[in-house]
Amino acid sequence: MLIFAFAGLVAYQTRTEDDRTWSIYKADNESTSYSKLSQINTKNVTQLQPAWTFALKDMKEGARSGSSECNPIIVDGVMYATSAKHWVYAVDAETGEKIWSFDPFDGAEGGGVSRGVTYYEEGNDKRILVTGGDKLFALDTKTGKPISSFGKGGYVNLNVGLRDDPETISVIPTSPGIVFKNLLIMGAEVSELYGAQPGYIRAYNCITGKLEWTFHTIPLPGEPGYETWPKDAYKYAGGVNDWSGMSLDLKRGIVFLALGSPSYDYYGADRTGKNLYGNSVVALDAATGKYIWHYQTIHHDLWDYDLPAPPNLVTVKRDGKDLDAVAQITKHGFVFVFNRETGEPLFPIEERKVPVSHIPGEKSWPTQPFPLKPKPFARQLFREQDLTHYSEAGHDSLVKKYRSMRYEGLFTPPDLKGTLMLPGSRGGAEWGGAAYDPGTSVLFVKSNDSPEIESMQKMDEEKEAKDQTVFEQGKSVYMTYCATCHGKDKNGDEPNYPSLVSLKSRMTKEAALDKIKKGGGKMPAFASIVKGKEKGIIAFLYEKEQNSLKATKLETMQTKAGADKYLNLTAYGHFRDIDGNPALTPPWGTLSAINLTTGDYEWQVPLGNNEKLQEKGGPETGQEGSAGPIATAGGLIFISGTNDKKLRAFEKSTGKLLWQTVLPGVANATACTYMAGGKQYVALSVGGNKENPSGFIMAFKLP
Repeated sequence: MLIFAFAGLVAYQTRTEDDRTWSIYKADNESTSYSKLSQINTKNVTQLQPAWTFALKDMKEGARSGSSECNPIIVDGVMYATSAKHWVYAVDAETGEKIWSFDPFDGAEGGGVSRGVTYYEEGNDKRILVTGGDKLFALDTKTGKPISSFGKGGYVNLNVGLRDDPETISVIPTSPGIVFKNLLIMGAEVSELYGAQPGYIRAYNCITGKLEWTFHTIPLPGEPGYETWPKDAYKYAGGVNDWSGMSLDLKRGIVFLALGSPSYDYYGADRTGKNLYGNSVVALDAATGKYIWHYQTIHHDLWDYDLPAPPNLVTVKRDGKDLDAVAQITKHGFVFVFNRETGEPLFPIEERKVPVSHIPGEKSWPTQPFPLKPKPFARQLFREQDLTHYSEAGHDSLVKKYRSMRYEGLFTPPDLKGTLMLPGSRGGAEWGGAAYDPGTSVLFVKSNDSPEIESMQKMDEEKEAKDQTVFEQGKSVYMTYCATCHGKDKNGDEPNYPSLVSLKSRMTKEAALDKIKKGGGKMPAFASIVKGKEKGIIAFLYEKEQNSLKATKLETMQTKAGADKYLNLTAYGHFRDIDGNPALTPPWGTLSAINLTTGDYEWQVPLGNNEKLQEKGGPETGQEGSAGPIATAGGLIFISGTNDKKLRAFEKSTGKLLWQTVLPGVANATACTYMAGGKQYVALSVGGNKENPSGFIMAFKLP
């Protein structure tokens, strides 16, 4: 991970070194990703240059380069950040000198996605609240050591307090929680497969670690929304989790959730109904967890259209008056805008008929909500004329595939013959979220145009296991659950999914099996999948086929008694031609400015560039990316996240590119900005490289 910071030259007279303009994930409780700082502005942004570098050293030499998703926070001149390996660092925000670091795994193999930390203080008690694996830690801000009075010896086991036995599950949060008074309100990352845990929202006491309240995102009998599921679904259904973060109206005492889809993502015969509170914006009383209102953006999700980012708390004009609102961006390219207190939509929303499922047992919901304003910020229709033509053979392969699939536009359900999906499960919008400028009521959104193919297949594990060797058993498990991301040949899809070809040289069998069971990074926990098949999956990853013994009877994974099981064998896979080129014509990534008062677009520009595929003299291609923008009072939008390894600064009012710099790795994280030593900095996390896979924290300044 690499963090760049850009420093201003002229002394900023109205701020002090203990400025806290970015002391919370995504800037503030409202999740605006906006800063009032203006020392760095449209007139001097072109002068930014390096100031200091701090190298992280938490990965072994030769390890796969770590990805970066952390949005650092800065409190009283100290930057707190997490690395790709989930270590926590405290760094002097002005000089880049290390103050302390903390390894939540105490030397053991760990890691996983970490988007940052949460700061809490009460008088002289100042602590960092952060997760590592399935543990929640409270760290002393001065030393970085766990506070022993918190939980059990400094941490809380997040597996405790959910539905199932904590010894058999693993819940691994990826985004930091949010503080309301003395409560840390937390979401979690859970598996998206069969057998997943429910994504309950929980509030912990910041001092003691005691669990204070729980909101059941899959309602229990007697709770609102229970009737939208089968009567026993609360006993086995999973998902409906807030993995991307949340926002808080401190004055009203309301916390706003952005919930994901129910599990399994692509087949829901065992969860007939609308499935509240899946894919819903939910408002809760922050003190008690009591339900206030909700709006469901997808009914009975079959597309993995999780709400990917925290709701933005915004203020818009209605009848000449300010009205506090909630804006929620989605993976399928919509912006939903609601009255903050009541949940009433501020722009019309239509329930429209959508295609129905043809898969046996599936009862897809007949309608879905379509906001009439703002218009979609991502493409939602893929026509045959939109196929790329890099070569005759490549184009012909795309046409053949396109015509072979079922495709009826947005919300075409998964199908046994294959379904085209646009936007794909990576968005539209992603976890980097949107930035909001309160002075203009403009929302800035990064989006992807990355189509996918869903290929559904009925699974019969008992039949497949018959007469298999241990190696063949493991291969079957791998091809079913792992090949989508890591490739049928185990070569991966860098930088998102690592190659497993040389796994033996990087990880012991025991560490690999633990990783498979618990999950980490983009990978969910597979404990229920590999139960009874541990020898098989390890044999396939580490051994040769001829050394394999006969397999014993497999333990099969259940959803509920008698339920069929279908899997999407190509989940998260790109639609590409035979040469690996994108199937959809560019742009593949855009940055949009949307006026939330009017619902109209101010501008939209491509973001990122693939020079090899760019037409000569043509516009930039845009690129897929997950990082979000930040907006500043200096008239700027800063954003990274694209595979061309660039950090860019755009003019906020026009979308004009003002400045860019090439980074040593992909900066797959949202930036931040703060004051230190009388200067303004812009900071961001950047992934590692071959020389230093752990990455760095770097700072830039004006000359």
